[in-house]
Amino acid sequence: MTILFAFLIGFFAGLRSMTAPAATAWAAYLGWLKLERPLSLIGSIPSVVIFTVLAVGELVADKLPKTPSRTSPPGLIARIVTGGITGACVAAGGGQPALLGALLGAVGGVVGCYAGYQARTRLVKALGTRDMYVALVEDMVAVAGCFWVVSRF
Repeated sequence: MTILFAFLIGFFAGLRSMTAPAATAWAAYLGWLKLERPLSLIGSIPSVVIFTVLAVGELVADKLPKTPSRTSPPGLIARIVTGGITGACVAAGGGQPALLGALLGAVGGVVGCYAGYQARTRLVKALGTRDMYVALVEDMVAVAGCFWVVSRF
């Protein structure tokens, strides 16, 4: 199951790149994820603060009309990196190899990036609604999904 969770945290990083590291940082800080150094550094107070601020900023920035697509190189790279880091933490916290978790988290980041993009654009079109409403639902899925994954340990 731990390996699936490593993929899933990456998937949720594909939806919102900073939500997964923020949730992982909080989980490590609160002792939900037992991590050894150097991965345990994600649970330090500075990491928790930085990732939380970045996650909130991303949730706001995502709604702005000039925000670039998540599938553009900077957005996709961010999702691969944060999916990999959080996947490594989840795998290590569950007693599995961090490298395997990093690979699965990075793959999950790519899958989540493109699946989230397709789902969001298709839902907006199918429902005939504003992108903002679908984006808010996507935010809730990403936040709840990340915290669900990291609370399993």
